[in-house]
Amino acid sequence: MSTIHVNLPYGDAELGIDIPEENLIGVYSPEDVPPVSDVRTEVQRALENPIGSKRLDELARGKKKVVIVADDNTRLTPTDMIVPPVLDALNAAGVPDSAITLIIALGTHRFMTDAEILKKYGPETVRRITIKNHTFKDFTSLVDLGTTENGTRIMINCEVYEADFAIGIGSIVPHHIPGFAGGAKIIQPGVSGEDTTAETHLLSVQAPRSWLGVQENPVRKELDIIARKVGLHTIFNTVLNRHGEVVEAFFGDVEAAFREGVKRSKKIFSVTIPKAADIVVSSSHPCDIEFWQAHKTLYPSDLAVKEKGIIIIVTPCYEGVAKTHGDMLDITRESSSRIREMVKMSEVKDKVAAALAIAWAQVKERETVFIVSEGIDKETAKNLGFIHFPSVQEALDEALIRKGAGAGITVLTHAADMLPVLD
Repeated sequence: MSTIHVNLPYGDAELGIDIPEENLIGVYSPEDVPPVSDVRTEVQRALENPIGSKRLDELARGKKKVVIVADDNTRLTPTDMIVPPVLDALNAAGVPDSAITLIIALGTHRFMTDAEILKKYGPETVRRITIKNHTFKDFTSLVDLGTTENGTRIMINCEVYEADFAIGIGSIVPHHIPGFAGGAKIIQPGVSGEDTTAETHLLSVQAPRSWLGVQENPVRKELDIIARKVGLHTIFNTVLNRHGEVVEAFFGDVEAAFREGVKRSKKIFSVTIPKAADIVVSSSHPCDIEFWQAHKTLYPSDLAVKEKGIIIIVTPCYEGVAKTHGDMLDITRESSSRIREMVKMSEVKDKVAAALAIAWAQVKERETVFIVSEGIDKETAKNLGFIHFPSVQEALDEALIRKGAGAGITVLTHAADMLPVLD
């Protein structure tokens, strides 16, 4: 039987797998779009052509306290090349560097180290302005802005809310909670308290499947409302290619610029697949740090596989499951209905983790999940409700035994950022 060798990205390396040619439906990746020739030139172009708003130098004129809210090192946004031109535009509006603070939109992720901050935002940004980690658990650093009409309590970073002007910086990719990352997501969960994040995450799992790739949905609506109430009206978002390089930048109104960016993002990250597979082999790249990021692999895989099929997740997870949500392993083997009941009865403290555990359970209730990971051992995988394999080849061989010699196989090389569309 002839085989086709496929290399899957695995952190900074690759893992190879041999797939029977007659079983292979296809190997799918985001479109390999060439990047812009010069990122700073593209940043300047976007700043000079705002979407749905005035230019940045006009918006910031006369402001005394400006906050930049920028994504963290779990994202590939090249903030080191974006922030300096933004600072220059703010300076042109009369805002000195001393009046500008960058708040890292950690959501509920761990703090970034000084070395990570230097790498992510660059020496020029570190030299020019103050940079702070968002403290989502510190209630003294948050302001209570009441609730949305949907009942979501709005707890937000004080410095962001108290600023005269705020701009959010991030990237637009398909995302299982609000449809696409980017736009208002920089505020929620970016600089929100954990209760606010828990409520929007729990809202996202009211549907049986994720909102991946669905632009207009209840969660996105809630995020837009929260961002407006906080005072974030302006964003700078990039769309990247699968190598993390800038393809196009979008600056302007938090909703209008985001929606323009989504159009470009869809063209890059959507992949048409002829049919659902019995087995889907998926790399988590570029979401490799911990399973809190790598879990994004589940939802595109869920769209590409048949019900009762097998998903094989290939991910390094260098930092394990979740640095800031370690207790979630106490509930991840439970069913989605049981976790919902636990949330309702206040039997879980970490409702953000509970929301993701529900999302994972909903996938596991449809499909079997194998995992190949150096950062997640056999016992941890068992607690997650997954089956651990030491190599991707062994996982595939077992999947073929279970699903039969004629099983169709699909490979997603950058699954965490992909949007499979069945033809």
